[in-house]
Amino acid sequence: MDRVAVVTDSNSGITLDEAERLGIKVVPMPFLIDGKTYYEEISLSQEEFFRRLEEDVEISTSQPEPGLVTDIWNEELKHADEVVYIPMSSGLSSSCHTAAMLSEEYGGKVQVVDNQRISVTQRQSVLDALKLADRGMGAVQIREYLEKVKLESSIYIMLDTLKYLRKGGRITPAAAALGSALRLKPILQIQGEKLDAYTIARTKKQGTSKMLSAMENDINKRFGGIANVHMEVAHTNNQEAALKFTEAIKEKFSTGTVDISPLSLSVSCHIGAGALAIACSKIID
Repeated sequence: MDRVAVVTDSNSGITLDEAERLGIKVVPMPFLIDGKTYYEEISLSQEEFFRRLEEDVEISTSQPEPGLVTDIWNEELKHADEVVYIPMSSGLSSSCHTAAMLSEEYGGKVQVVDNQRISVTQRQSVLDALKLADRGMGAVQIREYLEKVKLESSIYIMLDTLKYLRKGGRITPAAAALGSALRLKPILQIQGEKLDAYTIARTKKQGTSKMLSAMENDINKRFGGIANVHMEVAHTNNQEAALKFTEAIKEKFSTGTVDISPLSLSVSCHIGAGALAIACSKIID
């Protein structure tokens, strides 16, 4: 019997195939498209999602049904003593709070991690949890550790369009129209629980340069150098640009390993296709 099982949600970007290789379970996140419910990777692929997004249909995110989450926990507890559940940031979804309430019925056997991660940094938390479990840590110890280091990650995202920020009410229609006319590329950041504005670039080349500089500053001032972090690239339906950006990162930081993953669809809903992101997560002690 395993001592600790690790469960996450599909906002981590971990596919079902990768989850099987890692020995974990992934809760699929639901989406409403024109009133019909779809589940990420099960009934809604990345390709289908971006095709429907381009059609201007109404797409919204939702949290998993409580019964689906507890069913997965119950299944894992058949072969494990405890479960560590790592959902997306509580600052971006209420699913973390819901899971925490559900876990109260498990007498401490299910520990819900609120470490305010999303996408590639959430994925790294899952990998870290597996390492900590291999070291003999219990579920409470793993949760406490991951929450203690929750701010030791950084994400910068350059958007290709302002359309979806306007649709979501994050900027005014007038500002979106002006930005589009000037072909401005907004750069957002995730430093903790929320998605916030960081700066604006006039070209994609200038945008990637600004993101590299911002990340270099974080790595040197917050994390003590490139040797102390995992480097990551994420994108929304923008694989070719992500590969090119990865090479620029390797050259700038003299690092040979950069993980590449699609941004989670929950983030993609609000920023659209063509986005490019750089991220890092501090290596655990």
